[in-house]
Amino acid sequence: MAKRSFISSSTNLDYDVIIIGAGISGINAAYRLQNQAPPGTTYIILEARDTIGGTWDLFRYPGIRSDSDIFTFGFSWNPWPKQETLAMGPEIKQYMIQSAKAAGIYENIHFKNKMRSANWVSQDGCWELSACINGNERTVVYRSRFIFLGTGYYDYEHPLQAPIPGIGDFQGKVIHPQFWPEDYDFIDKNMVVIGSGATAISIVPAVAGKTKHVTMLQRSPTYIYPLSNRLKSTTVLFHMFPKRVAEGVIRMLWILEGYAMLALCRSFPNASRKHIRSINKKLLPPDFPIDPHFEPRYNPWQQRLCVSMDGDIFAAIRSGRASIVTDVIETVTKDSIRLASGATLHPDVIVTATGLKVKFGGGIQFSVDNKPVDPTESLAWRACMLQDIPNLIFSFGYENASWTLGADCAAQLLTRFMWELDKRSLTAVSPHLREGDKKMEARPLFSLSATYLKNIKGSLPMAGTEGPWRPRSHYAADFIAAKWGSLESGLLWE
Repeated sequence: MAKRSFISSSTNLDYDVIIIGAGISGINAAYRLQNQAPPGTTYIILEARDTIGGTWDLFRYPGIRSDSDIFTFGFSWNPWPKQETLAMGPEIKQYMIQSAKAAGIYENIHFKNKMRSANWVSQDGCWELSACINGNERTVVYRSRFIFLGTGYYDYEHPLQAPIPGIGDFQGKVIHPQFWPEDYDFIDKNMVVIGSGATAISIVPAVAGKTKHVTMLQRSPTYIYPLSNRLKSTTVLFHMFPKRVAEGVIRMLWILEGYAMLALCRSFPNASRKHIRSINKKLLPPDFPIDPHFEPRYNPWQQRLCVSMDGDIFAAIRSGRASIVTDVIETVTKDSIRLASGATLHPDVIVTATGLKVKFGGGIQFSVDNKPVDPTESLAWRACMLQDIPNLIFSFGYENASWTLGADCAAQLLTRFMWELDKRSLTAVSPHLREGDKKMEARPLFSLSATYLKNIKGSLPMAGTEGPWRPRSHYAADFIAAKWGSLESGLLWE
């Protein structure tokens, strides 16, 4: 049996680390703990739902898929096994289950454990966590040295209630994609999808041809880039190299391609705009107006660029089964949507694909020595720890790359903290602002200008403008810092 590390030598602990959430971030963190933490490290994953998956179990709307390439979204330690660039939601969930079972992680997951509160006890150098089991059936208290939050950044229980005038008067069906009813039959119905983000762009082509007609109603357009779901370069690389080598090369190429596209769009915004516009024009019917439907008011990558799998939304428009309306909703009546232009839509079902309600840490109530702390009033250190809160790591991804890349940086740092505490014979590490840093301007962790992200003040921690307090921006730099960077700047060891 492996020698127990100093971290868990205290007899009053149940585990060294408690991971909250069995989604992509939590499973990846568990793997890092098993393979990179001090010998004998113990952990469990507490998952509120009854299965693995997180986002990919919750979201079940038609067309649900990854909105970034699956090669970087998947685990580096268990590469995505197929050659398709994007993956459908059910496939991703099964991949996560398979990965967890193959790595011996699955048996460490405790399902139907809903975290309620977490209190740091300075005297004992540990967290006390309170969880409700099976929907308030009973409460269990756990004690651990570290908490790793794999909870994402949105509210699993409540959708974003976008202000749509008169929506309560509509007598047809109103669906939020986050809670799509599995038994709902939309065959031969007129559907209006309100929104222009990744969710709307996935739903529209998935239902086109099954509905009588589907209309994407947008207040303002977004950039849509058609992406082939099976690139020739991927096939060639798998033929040229052994599977494991090809997987690594493809993953690295996608990381580089993502940042190259971002750099080009930000350095040459006008040229990038024209390029995307010309591609869109080629895929649309000859008489289809690019302006206003595909002419955003912002430059590429000021908001996240949406991808269309094999150009499927353009194919749906060409077929006549789908259409786009760019207008402002004046009001919704019992059987129609009246628009500011004077036009009227007559849907049987309205889908409100208007964004997500942002929530940090799954709504857990945090405290330090029984004094409540609000994570949203804290600055984030390397986008994974909170100012003056010990031994709490949270996962946070990228706005311009796959979420998993950022989450892995957080997991890498967690294992380094554990080794360092072991080496120093200490129990706690927390970010701490130096006197000179206290005047630092706070800025959002997200810098994109999507509408629902503009209204999140008070919902997420803030970043700073200097050193390790800055938000994530470049994966390569963040990975190097996570693996080999200083563990002194901005940190207090106790």
